[in-house]
Amino acid sequence: MKERKRRSRGLTIILLLLSLLLVAAIAWGVLNGIKTLFHYSDTAQIGKTDETLEDDPTIEQEEEENLIPDALEGLPRNRYEPEKFFEQDGIRYYESDTCEGVPGIDVSSHQGEIDWQQVKEAGIEFAIIRLGYRGYVTGELALDEFFVRNIEGAQAAGIDVGVYFFSQALTEEEAVEEADFVLKELEPYHITYPVIFDWEEVSSASARTNEMNMLLLTACAKAFCERVEEAGLRGGIYFNQAYGYQQFNLLSLKDHIFWLAQYEETPTFVYDFQMWQYTNEGTVPGISTNVDLNICFWSKS
Repeated sequence: MKERKRRSRGLTIILLLLSLLLVAAIAWGVLNGIKTLFHYSDTAQIGKTDETLEDDPTIEQEEEENLIPDALEGLPRNRYEPEKFFEQDGIRYYESDTCEGVPGIDVSSHQGEIDWQQVKEAGIEFAIIRLGYRGYVTGELALDEFFVRNIEGAQAAGIDVGVYFFSQALTEEEAVEEADFVLKELEPYHITYPVIFDWEEVSSASARTNEMNMLLLTACAKAFCERVEEAGLRGGIYFNQAYGYQQFNLLSLKDHIFWLAQYEETPTFVYDFQMWQYTNEGTVPGISTNVDLNICFWSKS
């Protein structure tokens, strides 16, 4: 009898331990799922995102299959007709009864010295130039080393200009700090295209933004754009399909310019956007490296 009781007690302890292990496993799975939900996928690049302040991270464009969610009420839909896109000399254009798309590029120090007159003669009408970035480890703000020569060269050649800032903001206050940095550097210039908030995940264990989430990212983008627009300029957000569907709350940002990165023959993103980056492997006379090519659909007036 005593032996049976001992065996029964031992079996009870084993079952209790197994139950505890099962609960722990379920809890770990739930926490891992939450982490996956709120963390960011890789995104398409504006050029490369390495910095002079830290080592070069590897940022790749995410596979964007099966991303399309149920359509959100209140967000205008993609209005561009696929058959209205056409290409000449490697540059894409768009023309319909209601909209004309003009060709452009975006550049940074990674393109090196640029012959802007040749770029203009190739048919490029606008350039979005990297003004600066925040270090993904230190958080320091820095000016792109080619910003001044790029903006002055482009404007001297008669090319319309906008700028982008590679953000690693963690708070709305840091996003406003970045906007103020941009506005100060733009004081000597008149630009006609938007000031873009470009936040991208950095694939590095040392990145200060590893714990970013959707709500905070959207708040940072909104704070940046609103500060820019208080100064009388247009604010915008750069994203690929993954970020557009899963990371940014676009309903909260719909009053600002949307710049979509989707490397396809025609854009299939569900919602409306005003600029489209369609390749990072373009070639343009006057630029010795590959360059991002874009179409802008909104009126400069």
